[in-house]
Amino acid sequence: MEILNIAAYKFVALDSLPALQAALVQALQARAIKGTVLLAEEGINLFLAGPSDDIHGFLAGLRADARFADLEVKESWSSAQPFRKLLVKIKPEIIRMNHPAIRPSAGRAPAVDARTLKRWLDSGQDDDGRPVVTLDTRNTYEVDAGTFSQAIDWRLEKFTEFPQALLDHRAQLQDKTVVSFCTGGIRCEKAAIFMQEAGLSHVYQLDGGILKYFEDCGQAHFDGECFVFDQRRGLDPALQPRVDARPTAPASRQ
Repeated sequence: MEILNIAAYKFVALDSLPALQAALVQALQARAIKGTVLLAEEGINLFLAGPSDDIHGFLAGLRADARFADLEVKESWSSAQPFRKLLVKIKPEIIRMNHPAIRPSAGRAPAVDARTLKRWLDSGQDDDGRPVVTLDTRNTYEVDAGTFSQAIDWRLEKFTEFPQALLDHRAQLQDKTVVSFCTGGIRCEKAAIFMQEAGLSHVYQLDGGILKYFEDCGQAHFDGECFVFDQRRGLDPALQPRVDARPTAPASRQ
């Protein structure tokens, strides 16, 4: 396992995106790093892989920029490079929702850490005795690879369908503690903010997503593997790539 894989995002106001794009391309091309970086005025989202020293060197340079100083990274390892090339793109959103008023950089929804969620799922209720449900904000093919036991799944084909699905099912979530989750945290963060604005009172996002949950809690309450958007296709709860049959990723992960 010689290749370090990292996943990270941060909602932060960014400007001069072409200049930032050029600087990141130069920094990544100077090292043996491949993967995808998405930039938007709302922040950064990245999935990268390379030798450990190269990854850590790149992160040190990135965190020297005050906007990314507290960037949190999820790590896993592979025996081969899972990405074919390097892409650094400028997009309207780092995760498309088509609701420009949802801006996490202006304030996050409450987050629950992995160990607290596990404790809640162990007992079936939160610390106030309220029933807890988990809400999968990912696409159908990701859910089919693995999800939390009894998680709510609205069979989303793309994340832009989430707002209408929430409005259609909002009454079912009233009086429950709802924990939204996704691969690394980015979609469930936007989802949790939207749920708050839709009038749900007890909403949390799973901090760090499934990848952080695997890191801290392993397989507890989770069935299957976590779909990832590279040639590994899926990670088991030990953050190791599976070698059995895996789903094929569509062209877009939005």
